[in-house]
Amino acid sequence: MPDRLLCSVYKSSKKSEMYVYIDKKNGLDVLPEELLTFFGMPIHVFDMLLTPEKKLARVDATKVLSEIAEKGFLLQMPPVEENYLPGFIEFNKKLKDAEE
Repeated sequence: MPDRLLCSVYKSSKKSEMYVYIDKKNGLDVLPEELLTFFGMPIHVFDMLLTPEKKLARVDATKVLSEIAEKGFLLQMPPVEENYLPGFIEFNKKLKDAEE
């Protein structure tokens, strides 16, 4: 795993808050076609010098470096929406009541 990397970050055109991190020198060619089908057209957000000490919002820099070294990219999924849970519980309760 490299100790520093010029990293490009792209956001998904299909999924809100989904990002992919890649080695800038390798470009988007490292992304599998299946990923692009799910991810959509990558939209460039920014480039940065990534080191293990770099603080990132929702992912550990060491994990990003490791995944890029291993697979060529890291896919950052959107955060789990905890707001779905109350609605889901209420929906299930209504279904159960309707069955009785």
